[in-house]
Amino acid sequence: MVILVTGGARSGKSQFAQSLFAENERVVYVATAEIYDEEMAQRVNLHRRMRPDTWRTEERPRELSGVLAGEEGCLLDCVTVLTSNIMFAHTAQYERIPQKAQEETEAEVKRQLDSLIDAANDAGCRLVLVTNELGSGIVPEHHVSRVFRDIAGRVNQHLARRADQVYLCVSGIPIKIK
Repeated sequence: MVILVTGGARSGKSQFAQSLFAENERVVYVATAEIYDEEMAQRVNLHRRMRPDTWRTEERPRELSGVLAGEEGCLLDCVTVLTSNIMFAHTAQYERIPQKAQEETEAEVKRQLDSLIDAANDAGCRLVLVTNELGSGIVPEHHVSRVFRDIAGRVNQHLARRADQVYLCVSGIPIKIK
């Protein structure tokens, strides 16, 4: 079972995703954020406090292989941060990202996520993926921001097609859309 949870910033995505494992103790939480400053450290600490102590945490900003180790469930939070980590690792040298580099970045993100989905399905492990819905806002002014938004949007579409269920969170209310 693959479940995609999407929504805007502070929409309640993470809290809802965690509630999907309320009855499970053997869960691996895949954290994709890297701590670069005090604000991010505070955000990461908040997320850590929200998780049950029985869950195992894997900090994986760019590489997802091997995260499953017999758990009943896997929660990846979040796809959007994973996408940005991979994108900036692949394209940091560019002020304007060439089309080929955009395509390679998107392919790498999808490869990482497809491998995790396949591993979870093979193991009979419920997988919940948290992602941000970025397409409802204004068109970003900067080229790199537009590239990121476009890659993230296509990755989300890909995941929604692969998911068994998709939820959109709005103001703390999850709405099942698939």
